Amino acid sequence: MYLLQDVQYFKEDDPAQAAILFIGLGVFVLAILIINLVKKGVGGSMGSGRSRSTPAPRKFSAFTLYRLAGSYGLNKDQAKVLEYVFRNDEVTDPARVMSNPNLLDRHFKRAYERIEQTSESEEDMQKKFALLFSVRNTIESAGGFQGNITSTTQVSENMSAVITTGRDSYPVRVISSKGMNLLVECPRNALGTPIRLPKGTRVSLSFFTKSSKGYSFDSHVAGLGDSHDGPVIQLAHSNRAKALTQRRFRRKRTTMGCYFSFVRVEEVKNGRKKEKKMVVDRNRFKGSITDISIGGCAIVTSAVVNAGGRLKIEFTQSGGMTSAALGQVLRTNRSGTIGTVAHVKFLKVPRRTMNIINAMVFEYYDED
Repeated sequence: MYLLQDVQYFKEDDPAQAAILFIGLGVFVLAILIINLVKKGVGGSMGSGRSRSTPAPRKFSAFTLYRLAGSYGLNKDQAKVLEYVFRNDEVTDPARVMSNPNLLDRHFKRAYERIEQTSESEEDMQKKFALLFSVRNTIESAGGFQGNITSTTQVSENMSAVITTGRDSYPVRVISSKGMNLLVECPRNALGTPIRLPKGTRVSLSFFTKSSKGYSFDSHVAGLGDSHDGPVIQLAHSNRAKALTQRRFRRKRTTMGCYFSFVRVEEVKNGRKKEKKMVVDRNRFKGSITDISIGGCAIVTSAVVNAGGRLKIEFTQSGGMTSAALGQVLRTNRSGTIGTVAHVKFLKVPRRTMNIINAMVFEYYDED
């Protein structure tokens, strides 16, 4: 009875009010969706059609480049050349390029080829080449390309090196630095016959990286083997690589035939005065250049060469063009049965020859 009486206090639901409530919620949700779409549209238009996660591409900055050029010791003329190299290739991050020698040489080689194709005359081309290489060598001298090598496991494959045992030194090539031992091609005598060093032989291996940093380490022959490139020797790895004095200019290992003549200094009378004149001997001797830079070269020869002597050196590259330079022998040493190795410092190098040497060293030009 009491329950029936209380029923009158519970009112029935009003269908009209429920419909109004649902319509209100729908309008509210639709409004939120429209607002979000408008915001996205505004953001897209401000980004010029790019999403917020896609930054605008960087542009070439001359100010950044000139500031960076100054930190490498480049003068105004050299900085202009660097701008020419980078602007033509649309380089937007010059700091990254200049810290990577391989990437830097890629751009410089393109500039070298452009100069070769667009120069008005031979003289104009050689002048531009000389300025281009002055920039490249200044950057090279500034260093900072690669970290220090502390272990022989960091040695790159196909790197040229010199292996020394006792008083004999031989040019070799690193085959692989992976695994338990360092694999190096067997040195060869003058006849090209591999020299198989006995197991346990104490040796020293020296090499220069592409950034002209030199290293050497002491090791011993751990064994002999063969590879698809020929016989190899296995050297025990070392974590005590010693840094050598950094060379001023980059060198390139090569095998390039040359001729040289001895140069003597004579006094000649010119009226009442006596003048010194350099006289080139008529006899020419054959040799082979094993490494070269714009500062000098090493020549292997069977001729007798003494330290202090002056030489006129001639070599021929592809195309049949002969280049010549005047040098002085700093020191000599025997290299097994190959003959005498004369280490020569250049005294006078014509501009065209200097450009050719630079192009070979930086591998913008193939001397074969």
